[in-house]
Amino acid sequence: MKTIAYRHTAIVGLAVVALVTGGCSNVNGVDPSSSPRIGLIATSETAAPPAEVKLTGERDVEVTLTGPIAAKYASATEYQRQALGKPLTGDRNAGVRESGLVFQQFQGGVITAKNDEAGTPGYITWGKIREAWNVQRDPDGVPAVTGENGSVGPLGAPTSDENAVGDLLVTTFEHGKIEYDPKTDQVKVTVNGKVVPSGL
Repeated sequence: MKTIAYRHTAIVGLAVVALVTGGCSNVNGVDPSSSPRIGLIATSETAAPPAEVKLTGERDVEVTLTGPIAAKYASATEYQRQALGKPLTGDRNAGVRESGLVFQQFQGGVITAKNDEAGTPGYITWGKIREAWNVQRDPDGVPAVTGENGSVGPLGAPTSDENAVGDLLVTTFEHGKIEYDPKTDQVKVTVNGKVVPSGL
């Protein structure tokens, strides 16, 4: 897989540091309490996320990531990029849902964002959590052959990456959460505050 590396530069500038010493007493008619204070101004600038990222996808097709999807991929760790693998191609694997959610499927996961506006956070969903999210469910979250899955399902779109919470890995969604216990290989799905079968 061809990966483009981006170097985020942080520029930290220290502007004028002024130190005026007036002494500890009233010298030359100057009250030390009214003397200027030490001033330290620090500013930082970070490079803007890339407007696009080009990758080699399945069957060596070039895939261009844009907007929040590109920004999320560019900020992903090397471990996350390796776990995602190559981007998949075709309309079913990338695009915009009716809700406005943008997505890009990869061999090992998916990156989603609520919309394609600059600054919208993107999230990576993968592994057992992604599998449980992709189970078709009825409106109450119970697995059902005629149900919906993914962002159009009862859990909705992701609102976090996978995070470690104690011994669990947890991803939150608009209407619930999925918890995965790597020690037991068990998945717990909660929709609207109610635990439902994982379907796995």
